Amino acid sequence: MKKNIKSIATVLVLIALVVTFLACTRKQTKHEAALDSTEISVKTVKVSSRKVTDPVVSSGFISSTREAHLSFKTGGVIERIYVEEGQTVRKGQLLATLNLTEINSMVEQARQGVDKSQRDYDRAKNLYSDTVATLEQLQNATTGLSIAKEQFQTAKFNQSYSEIRATTDGKIVRKLMNEGEIVSPGLPVFFMNAVGVNDWVVKAGVSDKDWARLKIGNTATVRIDAYRDEVFTATVSQLAQAPDPTSGLYQIELKLANTGKSIATGLFAKAEIKPTDDASYISAPVDAVVEGNGKEAFVFIAENGKARRLPVRVAFIKDGQILLSSGLEDGTAIITDGSAYLTEGVSVKVVQ
Repeated sequence: MKKNIKSIATVLVLIALVVTFLACTRKQTKHEAALDSTEISVKTVKVSSRKVTDPVVSSGFISSTREAHLSFKTGGVIERIYVEEGQTVRKGQLLATLNLTEINSMVEQARQGVDKSQRDYDRAKNLYSDTVATLEQLQNATTGLSIAKEQFQTAKFNQSYSEIRATTDGKIVRKLMNEGEIVSPGLPVFFMNAVGVNDWVVKAGVSDKDWARLKIGNTATVRIDAYRDEVFTATVSQLAQAPDPTSGLYQIELKLANTGKSIATGLFAKAEIKPTDDASYISAPVDAVVEGNGKEAFVFIAENGKARRLPVRVAFIKDGQILLSSGLEDGTAIITDGSAYLTEGVSVKVVQ
């Protein structure tokens, strides 16, 4: 009896599960049918291929084409500095001197070395004439005299470069050391700009791909932060042949045309350079592109009455159009109006 009751209960549970499953299936089918019956009206437009110059965008700082880091040839103690930062100087003007006590002593030692070598040479020559000295001794004395003279010339040269003079007309941009400091040979003491007409350039860095697209003479537009409402023209004047070891970018120089403005070293500038070669891109309306994330985005197309989402890659925006580098072919009809309300697989109706 108990076994029969248990069997009947099991059958009832199975019947209840089947009924519930059928009810859910009917409800889901009705829901899907309702979704399928809901169509979103959309409009489409055919994309086209365009040849466009993709500009190279970079930023950098204003500099002079004739800037110079001035230093002493020899080391020592700075005796006098005759100019200050921002001061205008003339070519050949004395800017700084070293204390010459040690340097003058070296010159005097070299001079006396020449006198001694000259006496040794004269003595060896006379002895050789009397067949007392050998030819080798005369040759050694001749060599010693030549070396002493060269050492004297070197000391005199170093003495003459124990002062700094302006290499050209210009302005002292920065004074890096002061009187009384000990300076090493070649260590910059002044940073100087020789400013004249058309002397300003923008020094910027570009990637290897952008570097390969540029050529000397390419035109560019430059905006300087100090003159936000002004647009300046420039041309590519230099292209580095090796990357900067610190940034990995290739350094370029853009020579500014006559600006008519007061320009200074170090001003920040942004440049948009136009390469010579054009490239083909797919042109699409801005409102057709959805879910943009940097260069990655999506568009929708209508396929068999359903919305299909396609990934695309954005190159840049120009004249109100988005230029795509990949993802679509020329002539593809993409959804514009209504694209913001679409999801993958939703029913759509194309209207004109």
